[in-house]
Amino acid sequence: MATQNPFNKILKTLEKPAGGGEFGKYYSLPALNDSRIDALPYSIRILLESAIRNCDEFQVKSDDVEKIIDWKNTSPKLVEIPFKPARVLLQDFTGVPAVVDLACMRDAMNRLGGDSNKINPLVPVDLVIDHSVQVDVARSENAVQANMELEFQRNKERFGFLKWGSNAFNNMLVVPPGSGIVHQVNLEYLGRVVFNTNGVLYPDSVVGTDSHTTMIDGLGVAGWGVGGIEAEAAMLGQPMSMVLPGVVGFKLSGKLRSGVTATDLVLTVTQMLRKHGVVGKFVEFYGQGMSELPLADRATIANMSPEYGATMGFFPVDHVTLQYLKLTGRSDETVSMIESYLRANKMFVDYSEPQVERVYSSYLELNLEDVEPCVSGPKRPHDRVTLKEMKVDWHACLNNKVGFKGFAVPKESQTKVVDFTFNETPAKLKHGDVVIAAITSCTNTSNPSVMLGAALVAKKACDLGLEVKPWIKTSLAPGSGVVTKYLQRSGLQKYLNQLGFNIVGYGCTTCIGNSGDINEAVASAITENDIVAAAVLSGNRNFEGRVHPLTRANYLASPPLVVAYALAGTVDIDFDTEPIGIAKDGTQIFFRDIWPSSEEIADVVQSSVLPDMFRETYNAITKGNPMWNSLSVPSGNLYAWDSTSTYIHEPPYFKGMTMSPPGSHGVKNAYCLLNFGDSITTDHISPAGSIHKDSPAARYLTERGVDRRDFNSYGSRRGNDEVMARGTFANIRIVNKFLNGEVGPKTIHIPSGEKLSVFDAANKYKSEGHDTIILAGAEYGSGSSRDWAAKGPMLLGVKAVISKSFERIHRSNLVGMGIIPLCFKSGEDADSLGLTGHERYTIDLPSSVNEIRPGQDIAVVTDNGKTFTCTLRFDTEVELAYFNHGGILQYAIRNLINAKH
Repeated sequence: MATQNPFNKILKTLEKPAGGGEFGKYYSLPALNDSRIDALPYSIRILLESAIRNCDEFQVKSDDVEKIIDWKNTSPKLVEIPFKPARVLLQDFTGVPAVVDLACMRDAMNRLGGDSNKINPLVPVDLVIDHSVQVDVARSENAVQANMELEFQRNKERFGFLKWGSNAFNNMLVVPPGSGIVHQVNLEYLGRVVFNTNGVLYPDSVVGTDSHTTMIDGLGVAGWGVGGIEAEAAMLGQPMSMVLPGVVGFKLSGKLRSGVTATDLVLTVTQMLRKHGVVGKFVEFYGQGMSELPLADRATIANMSPEYGATMGFFPVDHVTLQYLKLTGRSDETVSMIESYLRANKMFVDYSEPQVERVYSSYLELNLEDVEPCVSGPKRPHDRVTLKEMKVDWHACLNNKVGFKGFAVPKESQTKVVDFTFNETPAKLKHGDVVIAAITSCTNTSNPSVMLGAALVAKKACDLGLEVKPWIKTSLAPGSGVVTKYLQRSGLQKYLNQLGFNIVGYGCTTCIGNSGDINEAVASAITENDIVAAAVLSGNRNFEGRVHPLTRANYLASPPLVVAYALAGTVDIDFDTEPIGIAKDGTQIFFRDIWPSSEEIADVVQSSVLPDMFRETYNAITKGNPMWNSLSVPSGNLYAWDSTSTYIHEPPYFKGMTMSPPGSHGVKNAYCLLNFGDSITTDHISPAGSIHKDSPAARYLTERGVDRRDFNSYGSRRGNDEVMARGTFANIRIVNKFLNGEVGPKTIHIPSGEKLSVFDAANKYKSEGHDTIILAGAEYGSGSSRDWAAKGPMLLGVKAVISKSFERIHRSNLVGMGIIPLCFKSGEDADSLGLTGHERYTIDLPSSVNEIRPGQDIAVVTDNGKTFTCTLRFDTEVELAYFNHGGILQYAIRNLINAKH
């Protein structure tokens, strides 16, 4: 069990400058007197400090600390380490089930006679409601209000629940809808860089339930995306297991040329890193070019870590970071503390001093002067196209066979022009015409240079009399209210409005597919004539079908380029040789005539972006807006569950729970619910997308009076376990060996031979008193980590999964939900052992968890006389403790009840 921290001997006092007292205590890395630390990447030093500070010889051991210090030798061996982040970041879709679980834990604590008020996040939790804005109304001065009213109509129940949570739980900040995009708010306001908690200083680090949590890496805060169960575990003070990553050193030199934007840079970096191969690795940026790279540009690069495949794109703290902290309204005292702590603990980079050569797993280098203006598309973020090659590339895409760079449009059809009528005015549409132009996404809206650059393009265009075609759906969705303030101060917002780029809301919009409908006449012209229409957006993802169902070509571009392409009306253009439009006097206007220089942009940024704007915006951020403030929610620390709700429902995780842990338990005479081959992903397992009209989830909603048009998505109903359990294994592409080649979400109920939906079969087994297991091949649970991929099977009654191998995080999630993970022995699988899945399975475990060792052999016996040996995949003592208690949530409740304080 836990003991006193053996590293307390290196606790030091950090003095304030000029004898002003002390900031607090800190665990000093230099006090270890270990020369290996000097060569460690800065990102690894953050993992090291966390392990030292949290070492209790149970959850985090001295051996783990040694593994991290010896990173150069241990990281190639893919060793696992525990990590405890300093805080957790949630957005509304993933935040709802986390708050549901906390509310259920309070109820269970209350039933067991404990103090329910003890159930609070043990680390700070920041929840930003930003995923619900849809661009229903655009090109209107009233767009923000109109879209927000629709947003509240659709999501009133979820919003009310989260508002209750903001009042009920300590250590949880809920940022109301209409405030901004989670990652921009995190960068400008929530990011601490250094914490000072109860007089102990330590680096800020964060895990978030959105993949672009990595944006905070640009501020020198280690952060990345995780699944819901890992986030909940971190909230409850539990460590998350991770492979000690390799670190790619990315050296920057030189300076961006005039007219080249941060977006051009990030698309270049994304392509380079995709080619290099960085999946599962950290990328750490360094070199003299860093001193020329503004923090907002760094954040843009860090944001797109998921697109280049890295866990993090990390920028260590330096003088540029400190300048940004002051710009965004952090106090002088706070900035002084951050600098003093990081310098003292060898986590600050001072480019005015000689640099110690750090060791990296591999190396890349980029001279910033080589970056060219570019876009990426038409279907993937890393398919970069320079502007000068865009027209040629577009025609190649029309010709190429269908694929990431092809649409297979017949030669004779490539030049066709479609006539249609828009608001009683004749109009034309052809392949490559832009129908959506959106300045959107935290990737770029957090960057004043590209936002004000877009506004300067708009001003130059308006001054020359250029216009955007009225049927192009243009929109501007800032990531925070600060953007509105500096656009207004600069006097440039009116020019964006004039071109149709009115502000539509504050949150994730076009980038996550919340584009709203395009005009019916335009939609009909596209569908009836098979037009390859285009969207241009300043986002981070452009996979086919994501932005809008009718835009088959989707290009990522900087905000200024979004405006330029909206003016041109097509992506089928060579900006060097073809005019972008015609001026009032009839002269041709070219791209170069409206493109601002870097100096012009810098001047406007200098005069328009001020610290007071950030202070004013964020001082008022938790005050909400009239619609949020008028939401009526129940008071009290225990949630008043509404049994008729189809959005928020109390799950049965703690039904029948007592203070005594259930202890070790095997599985007796279980039936096989599903028999899988290799590569069953969390997308196959977890409920996702729309709710099919013939599915068990649809049946459940219809029985409760929900009209089909109001089914909404599984994502929006993540707070209702009844819907989510019915959507587990409901993927239409799932392949179950029981069905002999038939694809779809069905299985065979073995005793009766009936073919049923997975949910109905599972329910039948439960009603008959039978346990179930799952047989699977290699890489079970691969893909994105999803909490419902573990919660769903547990609710279906699955007690164990036997596979050839597991994806690392999904295996951990199964343990967290009380499901036993077992692996066939090397060279064996269900087929080689002659298992059909029609057998009944008994898994005998020792009666006491104290007799179980991580990774021990376990015998599995079938009812037809077969016996085979599996490896029990409880990999740590901590996981055995979870199993002993029936799961991580139950473990946390009993620990809190038993705690003396």
